[in-house]
Amino acid sequence: MMIDFLKNFFILFIELTGLFIVISFIVSLLQQIVSEEKIKSILQKGNKTSGYISGTSLGALTPFCSCSTIPILAGLLSSGAPFGPSISFLISSPLLNPVIVILLWKLLGVKLTVFYVVAMFLFAVLAGIVFHLLKLEKHLRNIKIRRSHSKAENDTKWVVALKDAWNFFYPVLPYLVIGVLIGAIIHDFIPAEFITSVAGNEHPFAIPIAAIIGIPMYIRLETMIPISEALVSKGMSMGAVIALIIGGAGASLPEVLLLNKLFKPCLLVSFLFAILFGAITTGYILYFIY
Repeated sequence: MMIDFLKNFFILFIELTGLFIVISFIVSLLQQIVSEEKIKSILQKGNKTSGYISGTSLGALTPFCSCSTIPILAGLLSSGAPFGPSISFLISSPLLNPVIVILLWKLLGVKLTVFYVVAMFLFAVLAGIVFHLLKLEKHLRNIKIRRSHSKAENDTKWVVALKDAWNFFYPVLPYLVIGVLIGAIIHDFIPAEFITSVAGNEHPFAIPIAAIIGIPMYIRLETMIPISEALVSKGMSMGAVIALIIGGAGASLPEVLLLNKLFKPCLLVSFLFAILFGAITTGYILYFIY
């Protein structure tokens, strides 16, 4: 059993590492094309439907760390970008970034990944529209945060992309190792009957519980996705797994702490409620159709 455990650990770790670096490289190239200035110019269309779709689409191309996304959001809002599409941008950035989508596809399959992408895209668009209609913009704090860029003058975009891929990868390496390790332990040592008895398809209330647990639980998606794959293989319902992923990715503890500097309590609570609602709703939809 120990040999199988080590084999599963190393195979999964190598596969995820390769995918992470390659996709990070591609993301960096996209980010060099889609600058903050271009994002602002696109979002300036205002609170039209196209503005929300653009904000959601552009969010998927931004860095997959909330420490980078939130300063960009602050810069956009302080420079006059419309509030509603900017919220769509904020929500889609951690939930639809290419690395997470590719890892989901690798670990959970094409069908589930397509459902996830469509559901999260619609959720980000609708959340931006609702926040605008509720006039929650008045609950923004008067603060400006600018993102700083550092790039050597002689570096080509390919060199920058390689550096970015490494800079994106090494901070999450410990989380990736932990996630693969826990996933391998669940896969090889936790009885399937136990997972099924707690969070299987016969336990629909596991979905809101998973969403609630996911929001305050600071586990990066690089850690959560291999764990989720193991939980699914042991019988945990897809709805509960997706609710856990959305809750954890959409409102991680560091993101909430950063947003507290930008959002007043009413807006921050509304954001957390939106993430919780999106996680539970998506989980139950998947529960009934999967």
